[in-house]
Amino acid sequence: MPGTLTRPELTAADRCDRCGAAAKLRAVLPSGGELLFCGHHARAYEAGLREMEADLQKDEQHEVQ
Repeated sequence: MPGTLTRPELTAADRCDRCGAAAKLRAVLPSGGELLFCGHHARAYEAGLREMEADLQKDEQHEVQ
């Protein structure tokens, strides 16, 4: 029986693709690619990512504000 594919939780090893800080948001693009963002860059790009219907996974332990 096939299982459901889920993405792993973000860890301290996951780094922002823009600046290298700790990642707080994973954005899975409709094309299948993914981007990681720190809190600062997540806030800067979140509206645009939602417009392009990216699947957003926030760090549950350190919520982006």
